[in-house]
Amino acid sequence: MLTVENLKKTFANITAVDGVSFEVKRGEIFGLLGPNGAGKTTTIRMILDIIKPDSGVIKFDGREINDEIKSKIGYLPEERGLYRKTRVLETILYFAELKGMDRRIALERARHWLEKFGLIDRAKSKIEELSKGNQQKVQIIISILHDPELIILDEPFAGLDPVNQELLKDILLELKKENKAIIFSTHQMDQVEKLCDSICLINKGKPVLSGFLADVKKMFGRNTIHIEFDGDGEPFKNLKYAKSVNVYPNYAEITVEENVDPMEVLKQIIGHVNLKKFEIKEPSLHSIFIDVVSKGA
Repeated sequence: MLTVENLKKTFANITAVDGVSFEVKRGEIFGLLGPNGAGKTTTIRMILDIIKPDSGVIKFDGREINDEIKSKIGYLPEERGLYRKTRVLETILYFAELKGMDRRIALERARHWLEKFGLIDRAKSKIEELSKGNQQKVQIIISILHDPELIILDEPFAGLDPVNQELLKDILLELKKENKAIIFSTHQMDQVEKLCDSICLINKGKPVLSGFLADVKKMFGRNTIHIEFDGDGEPFKNLKYAKSVNVYPNYAEITVEENVDPMEVLKQIIGHVNLKKFEIKEPSLHSIFIDVVSKGA
């Protein structure tokens, strides 16, 4: 489907993207990840032919991106780009017509997706009358209404409450079953773990980690302890044999030094917190992200 090879882009004296390569197949959800300013949005804009790369290759089914191929791509930008005074349904139909859709078909699909997203009763509302979350849902509808083969979503979960995040997750999985190729960029690593088959992590313009998500997690071993507890995180400070410790409200993730039995860490904790769960498993993508990006910094 989509092949990106050795993309490079420089603005003035800043190298925004430096040697980024990846492949996205039909029926796959691909996570394009990285901290702020890593080069994710620049990469997406080069794929969309909004800006030209200095070097590198972008191909869609073996062909270079052209106007015909652009019509097969749906794009949700991170920033909102809706006309605030225009009504919801009018806005959706306007963007559908820009994609060359027949108005009757566009109207039928718009009603379907408005119903799906719980917005059918807001069809005649002005965009400015909607909450940020509902504006985000309108933009998502616009990006998928023309039934694209490749869907690119930049921070799709932004502004959505937990119920609507779950709804969007289910919709993305449905689109995957329809053999769509989906790229999404987000800082919400929990959503990446739930949805993505493969990832590419970019830092300072360079790819630093990529591959199937399951393989990426295996690379970081099974020397991570997940602990759920009641109380504060004070007992987790200055643990012996811990390579890294991430403490959150009521749970902690600890990476143990090589060749150390995780039970040695458990012995230090027992009696100091009300332990609810102790589990040895692969590290979360959240902790991998922090570890890789921090080392790069």
